[in-house]
Amino acid sequence: MFASLFAVLAPVFIVAGIGYAWARKGLDYPTDFIARVVMAVGTPSLVLSTLSRTELNPDAFTSMAVACLLCTLGMALAALLVCRASGMHWRVLLPAFMFPNTGNMGLPISLYAFGEHGLALAVAFFLTLSIVQFTIGMAISGTAASLKALLRNPIVISLAGAMPIIFLDFELPRWLANTADLLGGMTIPLMLLTLGVSLASIRLRHVGSGLLLGGLRIGLGAAMGWAVGAALGMDTLERAVLVVQSAMPVAVFNYLMAVRANREPEQVANLVMCSTVLSFAWLPVVLAWWM
Repeated sequence: MFASLFAVLAPVFIVAGIGYAWARKGLDYPTDFIARVVMAVGTPSLVLSTLSRTELNPDAFTSMAVACLLCTLGMALAALLVCRASGMHWRVLLPAFMFPNTGNMGLPISLYAFGEHGLALAVAFFLTLSIVQFTIGMAISGTAASLKALLRNPIVISLAGAMPIIFLDFELPRWLANTADLLGGMTIPLMLLTLGVSLASIRLRHVGSGLLLGGLRIGLGAAMGWAVGAALGMDTLERAVLVVQSAMPVAVFNYLMAVRANREPEQVANLVMCSTVLSFAWLPVVLAWWM
């Protein structure tokens, strides 16, 4: 069991650790450029590549999308209760609880733990959450959100392109499938390197509250994923992916949005860092339960 868990988590921690060490040494890393490449090219290619290679039936995709929406709504309600108890502003805590790191961490872990089919299910969760984050999430955080910007988002465009593959059994031309495989292959390593670089730039303050709220985000996320999966009658693999994706730490993207909106970015950075550190101890427990 330990060897299996190590095989799953080691690539994630090692690559993210390389990014962290790279940034701490002061070496140049064009974060903005890499993030744009991953967002505009890598992630859409990964979506097309994964869904074209994996037999993910429409029912499974729809079920995961619905489960994602229910988990997001449940975490929003939980965040409002925590805000009421802690006195934190709801615009700060709500996005942090609703939008976990299902991309940089969730996709690699789902791939290494559950294989290509698990990655396809994780992609369905990630796509659904991304649409919510780029609309409702941006409005909550206080940054501008528009239908035009959503329709021009590369991840949303890739979702539109994936629909015929999932629901109409459409096959990509071989040249396009090979191109998507090639470009999609760079995405997960770059995501993990960028995660490490981003964490290196965050400075911790108020560690106690960060650990408490970060732990709540992870624990409640796992419980929400399990409850929603049970309520929807998901099979073992689907529920495992749902729990893992729901239990991810706070996404770095929430920090970027807080900076843009000038909405207590240091507090959000604290949540990102503390929840990510806690996830290093929590994820082996979650994976050991399902593997």
